[in-house]
Amino acid sequence: MNIYTTLGIGAYHLNYCEDYLFFDHIDNNRIICAVMDGCTMGKDSYFIATLVGKLLRKICKAFSYKAFYSKELLSISLDEYLKLILKELFSELKMLKNQLQLEKEELLTTLTILLADISADKGLLLVIGDGVVSINGAIVSFDQDNKPDYLGYHLSADFDAWYEDQGQKIFISHLEDISIATDGIETFTRVAAPENSDAVDPISFLLNDMTGAGNEEMLNMKLKLLEHKYGLNHTDDLAIVRIMK
Repeated sequence: MNIYTTLGIGAYHLNYCEDYLFFDHIDNNRIICAVMDGCTMGKDSYFIATLVGKLLRKICKAFSYKAFYSKELLSISLDEYLKLILKELFSELKMLKNQLQLEKEELLTTLTILLADISADKGLLLVIGDGVVSINGAIVSFDQDNKPDYLGYHLSADFDAWYEDQGQKIFISHLEDISIATDGIETFTRVAAPENSDAVDPISFLLNDMTGAGNEEMLNMKLKLLEHKYGLNHTDDLAIVRIMK
């Protein structure tokens, strides 16, 4: 699988990009990808979005070692695997919350996470809060009316019950072209007179269009085209991970 990413501050944000992204191979067959969007109304929300990404990196490295020495993880379902990863993430976040005396307002980030099994040609998507995903050409937007269900709201809850209650979950039966994005992808607006009068849908252009496939800078090049050729720019921060065969 080819993996393409882009991460950038929105035109209306002045100081920090409050989004973050992460991807890695857990083992020879499984890939994990995630995008986080810190709450603009939260406190230092760039911190929690980045922290979740760094914790996922740590957790996945640990799972990678376990998979190397034990075959047990290779036999469990993607749903069970994702549950283990998120349970560890919750545990780490709760520990750091206590150690750093973090307030609730400092723990508000969305999380869209993809766990893909290349050999089985299957995947699992979970969206916690707002986000946009594209599954082999079909785009799905998760919009919670500007009241996203942030991770920080649930750290004291019973994890097993919380996980079973997650409704924004999609099982994928074929991995051809999968994208995950923060909701900044829905904020493109015209910032300049375009050189090209043709209409373009920024979401479809970034998540479905195949132009530039094979170039690791594909998404960054598409953003430049949207800005300089079509006069469009995203006003909110944006993070995208796209995997393609």
